[in-house]
Amino acid sequence: MIYQVAAAINEINGKIKLPASKSICNRALIINALSYSPYPIKNLSDSDDTRVLEAALFSNSNKFDIGHAGTAMRFLTAFLAKIVGEWEITGSERMKQRPIAILVEALSQLGAKIDYLGAEGCPPLKIFGSHLKGKTLELDGSVSSQYISALLLIAPTIENGLTLKLKGHITSRSYIKLTLELMAKFGIQYRWDDNEIFVPEQKYLARDFTCEADWSGASYWYQIMAMIDSGKVLVENLLLDSLQGDAAIAEWFEQFGVSSTQQADGVLLSKNKNRQPDRLVLDFIENPDVAQTMACLCVAKNIPFLFSGLKTLKIKETDRIAALQNELAKFGVAITEPEHGKLAWDGTIDQEQKEDKPIINTYHDHRMALAFAPMALAGRALQIDDPMVITKSYPGFWNDLKKVGFKISE
Repeated sequence: MIYQVAAAINEINGKIKLPASKSICNRALIINALSYSPYPIKNLSDSDDTRVLEAALFSNSNKFDIGHAGTAMRFLTAFLAKIVGEWEITGSERMKQRPIAILVEALSQLGAKIDYLGAEGCPPLKIFGSHLKGKTLELDGSVSSQYISALLLIAPTIENGLTLKLKGHITSRSYIKLTLELMAKFGIQYRWDDNEIFVPEQKYLARDFTCEADWSGASYWYQIMAMIDSGKVLVENLLLDSLQGDAAIAEWFEQFGVSSTQQADGVLLSKNKNRQPDRLVLDFIENPDVAQTMACLCVAKNIPFLFSGLKTLKIKETDRIAALQNELAKFGVAITEPEHGKLAWDGTIDQEQKEDKPIINTYHDHRMALAFAPMALAGRALQIDDPMVITKSYPGFWNDLKKVGFKISE
């Protein structure tokens, strides 16, 4: 299936209800299960990632297929390692290529027994759940924060707790902070000094909990507001004072003339000034999930950029560095990778390479569809291949675009 996306809009006014943050929902689901809570988590995301994790946690089976859901793979691997029994967990073909050895080796040091059923170091896994004993683990701080969060979530339930020593520069520190702050909301004490995190053995306390809206999802509405002349959009259930690191984008977009105001029912995005930076320099070390949003925005508005902190993008749903280079080339743009973890564009557009109505390949990556669709506001229709990939995180995205005047058709 291919969607045609067009938008001849100068002003937008409306109200959008985003899905809840799957980062918060997925962590809260694991915590809720570990606390044996009688309270269901409220405002759960209806994204694929959250639905497959919830289904696994409430399943009577010992075999789980989590599709493309990387967070569910990492979190469930750690969770099942301490639940007595034999478990199998698999996923999509892409998931079977994504590394998980760092987490498996860390769990093995705690007493877990996990076998690879396919390629060494990747899912699918056979997990023999058992009692785990805590110790001090050393991990490279530049690895995916999901490995670290997976270990932290089960840390209070491990005999003697867990100490993590993170070596080198810590990637996505904001996601580790999110994990610990959520754990604290369920009664967990911890200590984080420099690169060492200690979580003693203790019990999670059952709590009534409501998930807030997703800031990664909000980034596409900031992107849209940056591309129009004027308007206001209320993003419901969004908090400026958020647990999510991606809330930092509210300040980033001020230089695009987009202001953010907290209201009782959400955050009001307002576009009152048509302005933009001459060149955009950003470090995504805490916010890798909004890199595609910003790259597409810069190309659409002809803003040269230098982005850093992108080392984890190669092991996401797809190699997001290569995917951005491939698809933005269809706009006559050559995105370079000056060094590992960086992306740059000098503002040059090759008109001969520019396609009239580009077909954007999504590579089974929801954020490719979500980030590229708003580029239609630059005055040229585009096409999105495999458009329903957005169900991974934002199932209502196409309907929300239609609400504000985008033309979406098959």
